Amino acid sequence: MTLHQPPVIVVVGSLHYDIMVDAPDRPRKGETVTGHAWVPKFGGKGGNQAVAAARAGAHVRMAGAVGDDAFGRFLRAALEDGGVDATHVETLAGTGSGMSVAISDAGGDYGAVIVSGANIAIDPGRVAAADLWAGASALILQNEVPDAVNVAAARAAKAAGALVCLNAAPYRPLSDDLAGLLDVLVVNAIEAEQFGSRGVAGLDDARAAAEALAARFPVVVVTAGGDGVAGVKRGEPTVTLRARPVTLVSTHGAGDVFVGALVAALTFGKPFDESLSDANEAAGRHVSTTKSAAL
Repeated sequence: MTLHQPPVIVVVGSLHYDIMVDAPDRPRKGETVTGHAWVPKFGGKGGNQAVAAARAGAHVRMAGAVGDDAFGRFLRAALEDGGVDATHVETLAGTGSGMSVAISDAGGDYGAVIVSGANIAIDPGRVAAADLWAGASALILQNEVPDAVNVAAARAAKAAGALVCLNAAPYRPLSDDLAGLLDVLVVNAIEAEQFGSRGVAGLDDARAAAEALAARFPVVVVTAGGDGVAGVKRGEPTVTLRARPVTLVSTHGAGDVFVGALVAALTFGKPFDESLSDANEAAGRHVSTTKSAAL
């Protein structure tokens, strides 16, 4: 990377056509709630993180899969509009694109159901293509695609000398193959508990969870929603940051914006504490902006 060239980040992961529903509350079991409006939105943790990293100034290549359908065409166009190189996103005939339905309540919180579609049909062999990794500085992974895809991508990233970041969401047990390839682990409060930490009910708990997980991974970040974030890089003091005071519009996609901004800052060579601060600021801006069809 020269002074005038942005770092190259590869994102391997999910793409979802999100249907966002605004409602006064999320339904309980057996309940029907009358909503206010709905809007189609670009999504999938992989796609969201790719666009967030591109907005933070990185050159981003996305590898994944969509179906040969209207949703797939929407997703591919949204990646390109977001400044992401979608050359390595495969279109799979006879397979539906990934999609989700998310219900956002009056308080700005949400619940979602995803249908993985093409995301679970990604060919692990395709994510090892040499041209995907040319000049790559970092790889971002999530858990919305099969573990075999993540392992293949992480091995290719290591061979290219790239940093490997896993946003371990949604939670699933971490395979030994993948665990040994990680440089950065990002989890939220619930995922930290699922990895074996004590309950995370605030920033002090997030700090303790990050420090405990740092025994296994070189860099660990635990996000604690409206309380803030804690991060540990081996050999450096633990960093804790309170969340930016903002007027909450919606939390949907905030974690993905955080991850994309964090990895972009790290690949630009910023110190860990400064990178964490950049990501915290990006997430704060995101949750306080008006909902739209964009990320």
